Amino acid sequence: MKRSWLWTLAGVLAVAIASYAVFVLTRPEPLPPGILYGSGHIEGTEVRIASEVAGRVLEQQMPEGQSVSAGAPLVTIDPSVSRDQLSAVEGEFAALRESRAALAAQIATWNHHLETARAQVARLERLAQTQLASQQSLDSARDAARQAEGESRRLQAQRETLDRQIASAESRVSLARTQLTRTTVYAPQSGTVLVRAVEKGEVVQVGQPLALLVDLSRLELKVYLAADQMGKVRLDDEARVRVDAFPEQLFEARIARVDDYAQFTPRDIHVPAERTQMVYGVTLALENSQRRLKPGMPADAWIRWQELPWPQTLPVPRE
Repeated sequence: MKRSWLWTLAGVLAVAIASYAVFVLTRPEPLPPGILYGSGHIEGTEVRIASEVAGRVLEQQMPEGQSVSAGAPLVTIDPSVSRDQLSAVEGEFAALRESRAALAAQIATWNHHLETARAQVARLERLAQTQLASQQSLDSARDAARQAEGESRRLQAQRETLDRQIASAESRVSLARTQLTRTTVYAPQSGTVLVRAVEKGEVVQVGQPLALLVDLSRLELKVYLAADQMGKVRLDDEARVRVDAFPEQLFEARIARVDDYAQFTPRDIHVPAERTQMVYGVTLALENSQRRLKPGMPADAWIRWQELPWPQTLPVPRE
């Protein structure tokens, strides 16, 4: 009986020791002193390139994953329709200018007739005072002057209408030239082609997406820290970032921005605290000269808020 009791006690002790060992081995490692933890997804400034004209794609130079320079041609859309439109409006514009030149010559002629008629009226009025000119001659001269004045006004009104038509045609020429230049799509900034949404031979419409660019040298990671931790961090504090794709590498980062207002913890962000607490967003600027980091990667971040050496290991705390 005594031996049975001893075996039972030994078994209980063994279970307790084993349980404690499992607890010690599996318990989450605490954060080192002077370190704060956060997690999120890597983000980049994405530029969505879309077509501004409709037509068939003649050429595309957008290999996915490759870098492009600002101003580099990316897509060439068939310019034949835009060229035809430009030719048509340029012809209309030239015809209107010719019409205006002819109208200007007519106006000059009738203005001369008007000056001559007015001079004739003035001369006959002087003669009529001495009865050297008849009233009929004076009336005829006045009728001629009124006719010349009316024709001059009519032609000037036509010229004003024609000037408006010329201005409208000139605007259409400018628009057609702009549309022709838009048949070649250029990179608005330097970056990496993440998505190529069009292939050679496809017909695109206005506003249709062509590609997605991102500047991999300017990536960011936004993490969320509890409100009671915000007094510890400052702009330009150093941080280290790790992603699942490169678990053995730590990427350098610095605090670039801190949100002005608190919010509830976003659902897709995991922090070792109550999910209902108020948190502040902290944006880290990442060092990515090797272009290894990509937008969308989940990442863990450790922020050093005290002037202490970086620890050898950086654990991920558990909730």
